[in-house]
Amino acid sequence: MCPLFAGDSVMSLKKTCASVKKYNNFLITVHTSPEGDALGSQLAFYNLIKKLGKSGTIINEDALPYGYDFLPGNELILRPGKGTKHINFADFDCFVVLDCADLKRTGSIYKLNSGNNPVLNIDHHISNRNFGSVNWVEPGASSCSEMIYKLYKRLRLPIDKETALLLYTGIMTDTGSFRYSNTSGFTHKAVAELLGSGLDVARVYRNTYENIPQSDIRLLLKVLPEMRFYCRGRIAWFIIKKELLKSGKPRVDLADLILSFGRAIEGVEVVALFKENLGENDEVRVNLRSQGKVDVNMVASFFGGGGHKTAAGCTLHGDIVKISKKVLNKIKEGF
Repeated sequence: MCPLFAGDSVMSLKKTCASVKKYNNFLITVHTSPEGDALGSQLAFYNLIKKLGKSGTIINEDALPYGYDFLPGNELILRPGKGTKHINFADFDCFVVLDCADLKRTGSIYKLNSGNNPVLNIDHHISNRNFGSVNWVEPGASSCSEMIYKLYKRLRLPIDKETALLLYTGIMTDTGSFRYSNTSGFTHKAVAELLGSGLDVARVYRNTYENIPQSDIRLLLKVLPEMRFYCRGRIAWFIIKKELLKSGKPRVDLADLILSFGRAIEGVEVVALFKENLGENDEVRVNLRSQGKVDVNMVASFFGGGGHKTAAGCTLHGDIVKISKKVLNKIKEGF
């Protein structure tokens, strides 16, 4: 249950509203490798400050992911470098970080806050480090987009059709199309209002889930047969080595597809994906999903990462086989 205005988040929401009203020029960013919720909440927040007559600039470390060019306002997203040379960063008076548990997860963007302006931290990850001057962290929310919906309601601002599409995309993707345990009654009530704007939900679904290039499907077909089981079939896990990716980097994030496949298997309670970075370093990205019995946020936090109880991740350095053994044994301790 995630009520509109109740619990510990009330004061944080009030402080967030005060910050939005107080400041006039916002630098807005999200975590690296942004997905539907990060982008939806970010663009919806931008629309919110514009409705209040404020100014804002969106800068993300990474490019817009494949398939998300249907989001209204995506052309406003800048990246550090050539696209931001004309910007005087001293003009900003508030730094807004959305859907990000750790400031360093913004990549190089947090360094752009050279004036040490106040940081508005809006997030729903239980592992959030409360790095902001104002921290509105609500682990009970399905998504950061659901929180931005609350912000609109608190400020009594109208939600137009374009903003409804942004918020719906964020909520839909972070709840796995309303299948995951983070989906609450409030989530459905919020979505019911968004649907009232007349948005095309089929279009959102097609762009996010039914838009996979054939080359990525071929790569997926190479990964799935390598699935392994551990702990009497309660853990399904996959390894993707960089050699497999040298033929071409996937255009979509295959992690969600692979993890969803593992979650669908009878008896599997945790799915783990280990993927080598394409660069020359020994970086390994670890993605974890749980059906609920094992708190994968605890596992990821042990290795310096974080996330949610049922979805988390971390980045480690070393041999991918040795890393997988360490992580799998840590997962096993949770049973």
